[in-house]
Order: sequence, then structure tokens, then C-alpha cells
Amino acid sequence: MSQRPLRVRWLGRVRYRDAHALQHALFRSQEDYLLLLEHPHVYTKGVRAKPEHLLADVEALGADLVDSDRGGDITYHGPGQLVGYPILSITMRPRVIPDYVHTIEQLIIDSLTELGVNGAGRRDDHPGVWIISGTEEPRKICAIGVRVSRGRTMHGFALNVDPEMSMFDHIVPCGIADCQITSIAQEGVDVTMEQVIDVIANRASRLLGESVDLPRTIERQNATAPDTVSSVGAIPIDSLSEPGPEMVPVEFVQRPPASHRRLASAGVNTSTAVAITQRKPAWLRVEAEMGEDYLSLRKTMRSLDLITVCEEAGCPNIYDCWADGTATFMINGERCTRACGFCLVDTRHPLALDPKEPRRVAEAVRAMGLSFAVITTVARDDLDDGGAGAFAETIAAVRDECPTTQIEVLISDCKGKDSSLSTIFDARPEILNHNLETVLRLQRAARPSASYARSLSVLARAKAAGLTTKSGIILGMGEELDEVVAALRDLASVGVDIVTIGQYLRPSAKHLPVVRYWTPEEFDEVGAIARSMGFAHVEASPLTRSSYHAKQAAAASNEVRVTA
Repeated sequence: MSQRPLRVRWLGRVRYRDAHALQHALFRSQEDYLLLLEHPHVYTKGVRAKPEHLLADVEALGADLVDSDRGGDITYHGPGQLVGYPILSITMRPRVIPDYVHTIEQLIIDSLTELGVNGAGRRDDHPGVWIISGTEEPRKICAIGVRVSRGRTMHGFALNVDPEMSMFDHIVPCGIADCQITSIAQEGVDVTMEQVIDVIANRASRLLGESVDLPRTIERQNATAPDTVSSVGAIPIDSLSEPGPEMVPVEFVQRPPASHRRLASAGVNTSTAVAITQRKPAWLRVEAEMGEDYLSLRKTMRSLDLITVCEEAGCPNIYDCWADGTATFMINGERCTRACGFCLVDTRHPLALDPKEPRRVAEAVRAMGLSFAVITTVARDDLDDGGAGAFAETIAAVRDECPTTQIEVLISDCKGKDSSLSTIFDARPEILNHNLETVLRLQRAARPSASYARSLSVLARAKAAGLTTKSGIILGMGEELDEVVAALRDLASVGVDIVTIGQYLRPSAKHLPVVRYWTPEEFDEVGAIARSMGFAHVEASPLTRSSYHAKQAAAASNEVRVTA
């Protein structure tokens, strides 16, 4: 169908609204993607959905009910069902939509055949893929609903691998009365979701595009990476749950810390990780320079009882930035409700918000004479708005106190809640920063309470709101160059303007280990690759952090936009 690269991403379980925002961002780009994922329980209503085809109060069942801009009627999505969203550029011509639907059907039919499912085919009267066998009634195994506009596609297919079949009883599936629904499992074929993804990803690379970024999450999900260290070698991770007679005697085995096990489960070999006692290479050693400017700024922070991420996160650039009279303020308290594997911030039970905090931040900005202020936050999943209201109040307070000061905010994902994100977007910060942090394969290990797809969707929604967007990743947790390039491509594809790339430094023995140190030359290479993707500004060096040179990055980004 296309001679363009196809970028396949296995995203795991993604809420519908996050996937929808991500689809729209990729739709606006010029890149071809195939997003593969599962949704939590959700019923979606296409543009031709009929109210009478909804047979129950599905929200009372714990499922979401959302309107969709795809074609078709009411459809169910849920765990155990593989959803595929091809976002492609296609040539507009007569019958292009029927031909495109036919192509997606063929992708599923061929994949089912390869997986050992018999009888997969089409019906002339209804789209989708059906199991047609002998005298039995046809059974629908895959729903298809697409949208094509301006030569770009959205939405796609929902293939039943092994979902909870009773969830289909609450609707007239796809508006077809007496429609029988089946799944790969119900057809008697025992396959895993990973096997299905592998088959579809490989077939899609031949049918829909010229080349493919295969989903490495699947390639390595079941890898037997070393996860213990003993006198006689490594033991596969699978053997750690229940010791058996085939294992090394327990007295010879040292169980690694949880941080190592989390990376090992993502296919990272941690046996050669950098020891926390090992001296850092010269390019990462920073001398403490507690000069007059640094001490004066620290005194200001203490007098106003303010928290800076510079201190809380143990940033190596603190002396450089504070001596320059810049700092990143952290709001919503100092205790985070998440426990990311790379972060030093306090994770004890959070305290109530301080209503005076926004005003104190504004006073500090004025006292320091800042022309550019960075405001970040701990994650506050305990709050209904995720802490968004405090962002809006702090931005307003700074602008009231210092009208000419530009503001960058580094936000959490607010659980992807539209109303919370809109609260921040409507405050119109000059820069909206939300960090992707690491590559797709390592997301679960590095930040188990977050989501790669959700982070991309937050950035996509910020861009759609007309904001200048920024994101960052840290290297050294076991990622590989091609994965870093893929993550940068994803950020560029959702419209991110500024990107930062730095070295991960392990805060303590309880945190994820440093698998390796990337050299300055490697950072130069990654930075050059990022610049070739069209970012307005790229910061890439071992000591780069999200807010490092934030003012310069904002100015460079603005200069690019003005020139354009």
C-alpha cells in the first residue's frame, strides 16, 4: 500500500482518550504508524451509532462510554482484545476507503491463518473479519472501523484474542442484530497476545509499509536476562519465583535488589551494571562551588520556605544554575505519590497543599529578578485535579508579581484527565514540559505508575492547545540507540518543540542501576540525530537535565518559530 517507513508501537494497556489524542497528533504528522494496544473496558459509539443498540448502563459495569469520530456503530474494547490503529498516508482515489478496509481485513485474515485459526474470511454484507465454517452461523472475530480524511487514516481494527466475552452482551455489536461474536481462544487456538502481535506486526510491515520499527517490547518481553549473581553464573528470571531442585543451592545465590529485577524483567542484562561505589567518569564529575551567588539564592529559598527540584532530585547542575541566579521551583509540596525508579523525591504520604505556596514562589521570582522561571511539581494522584489548580494559581501569582517573567512548567500527566490538563493549558505558560523519561521498553521498570502512550498524549494535547512543548529522556538504564531514536521520532511526530537528553545518575542503592555511561561523543551523535528530526531546540550532553539552559532553549525555540 505504501512505500513509506511504518513505525509499529506496542503500547500495552492504554485508556481510550489517551490513545485518541495520540492518534490525532500522529494524524497531523507526516509519519506512518501502527499503534497496537489494549484498552481498559470501554464502549465506543461511532458516527452512525444508534442509542437503542446500547442495551445496558455500561458505566455502572465499570466501563467507559465515549463518542468516537470513526465510522460504524457501537463497539466494545477491553483487555484480551488487540486494538490496532494504523495512521497512514494513502492516495485519494475512487473507492479508496473500501479498498483500504479490504486491506486491513486481509491483514487480519492472513494473520489468523498463520496463527492456526481456520475459516477466517469476509462477508459481503458487513465489514470486519468473520469465522465462516460449514453450516454454522458466521461469527465475528474482528471489528473494523476507520476514518479517512485528507489522505490520512485513523482508527482501525479490534481483534478478539481472549477478551471477557460477556461484555459484548450489553450492546448490539456493530449494529448487527443476532451477531455472534467469537475470539481466537473460543475457536480453540491457544496463543498469547505477544504471539498475535508478532504476527500482525511482521505482516503489517510487508502489507502497509516499506520498513518497520518492530515493537522491541515484545521481542524482549520473555527474554531470560540474568537476574541473580552466584558463584556459578546467572539464573534466568523465570526460576526466581519458586525455587526447585534444579536451581543453584540458596547459600550460593545472592538475590539482586528490586531495581535490578525490574530492569531484568524488561530484558536488560544488569550483571555488568555500574556499581554505585564506582567513581564516575571525568565528564560527569562536578565540583561543588558554593560561591556568594549560590549561598544567597539558597538563603532566599530558605527564608520563603520553598522547595527546589534542584535539591530534591540531587541535580548535578545545581551550583552552575544557582550561581547564574536560576532555579526550578517545586510546588504541591515535597512528597510524591509515585515511586519512579530513577527519582530521589520523597515518597511518603503527601501532606495537604499550602495555599500560600503560589504567592511565595512569586515573591522568590521577584526577589531573584528572574526573567524566566521554571515551575515543576511532585505527582499528586491523591488530588482530584492532580495538582493542576496549583499550577494555574502559581502561574497567575508570578505574572501578577512579575508581569514580564516568562514561565516554563514541568508537569505530571494528571492521569490524562482532560479537565486537569485544560486547567494548566488555559493558564498559558510559555513552555509546557512533560518528560517521556525513557524508551518504550523500559517505561514499566522506570516509572511503573506512568505510561508512554499517556505521556505522548499529554504532549499532543498541549500542542493542540497552541502551547510550545518540551520533553526529555535520560540515558543509561539499558536502552539502545535505535530505541532512543524511536522515542525521539515519537516526540517529533506529536509536535514536541524542545527536547533534552541527559545521562541517568543513580541517586541511591535502592534506585535503578546505571547500566552504562554514555560518552560525550555518543550524546553528540544522539543530539545530531534529534536535530535532523526538526526539533526547534535540542540539549544533549551527559549533564543535561530537563531545566538546564531552559531560558536559552525557550529563546532558541521562539527564534525558530519567528523565523519560520
